[in-house]
Amino acid sequence: MGLGKFPSGSGGASGSAGDRSDASNHTNHPDHSNHPDHPNRPNQLARQPANDISAILNSWEYEPGTINVRKITGADGRPKLQMRLDLGLLQMEIQGRPDGKRPNGFESLIEYFEDSLKQHEERNGTDLGFHLTPPQCAAIREEAVMYYNRYLSLFVLGEYAGVARDTARNLHVLDFCGKYAIDEHDQLILEQYRPYIIMMNARALASIEKENGNYAIALDLVRQGLQDIRQFFIRFKQPEAFKQSNEVQILQRFAREIRQHLPPDPLRQLKRELQKALKDERYEEAAKLRDEIEKLEHTES
Repeated sequence: MGLGKFPSGSGGASGSAGDRSDASNHTNHPDHSNHPDHPNRPNQLARQPANDISAILNSWEYEPGTINVRKITGADGRPKLQMRLDLGLLQMEIQGRPDGKRPNGFESLIEYFEDSLKQHEERNGTDLGFHLTPPQCAAIREEAVMYYNRYLSLFVLGEYAGVARDTARNLHVLDFCGKYAIDEHDQLILEQYRPYIIMMNARALASIEKENGNYAIALDLVRQGLQDIRQFFIRFKQPEAFKQSNEVQILQRFAREIRQHLPPDPLRQLKRELQKALKDERYEEAAKLRDEIEKLEHTES
């Protein structure tokens, strides 16, 4: 189960779910005057040196093998995220859709299609007949990549609330497409990333509790993440893949880290001592330990 990002689909939404209009807002009439060979093409390279971002890139060296992220204040006064790439950078809004756009007046495409679903249900009394076309699913996947880049950046910066928000959002994308996409390919293509998104969501939620000193709650959140991943593999009839999953190993390491902050479990400690006593043939001591274990188990039951 790889740690890649969402695959980017081709094209925007060429129609809409239900009876709604095109969600892509793309034009079908390119301006050929900007073609490099067009005789009337303006010489913008010489007139607009401000478009050259070399100074920014030169001041922020790209480091291979790491996730290069920083937070800046934009010209509009709002904080923004930047992710340095080998040949440039990504700049993202911290709130709303990462590119700052509002497709059809909605915060995101998935919210637009949810509204389409709501209107369909109000008209028909059921969600039957509502569906997402392949171009619409491709557009939703492309949008999900933006949220992936943002929650990865926020995780590096330790801003876990934003990670929890965006991972929960992308998990919803998987559920929504899985339920309403016409094409089976669109229903399943993102499922391969569910364990990774679950893992990131669990780490973010648990990290918030860990920072607040709520270690038992943090451990429960990690355990829930592990259980959700286990259910994923069971669903796809691959239960044996659970132990080999990178996401599972990451969460298990995080669980061990959290346990170091918790007081020792007295029952577990007594059972450990009992095993050692039996191994060393200290049977009298083992008998006493058994009595203590039975008393403690009776108290907790």
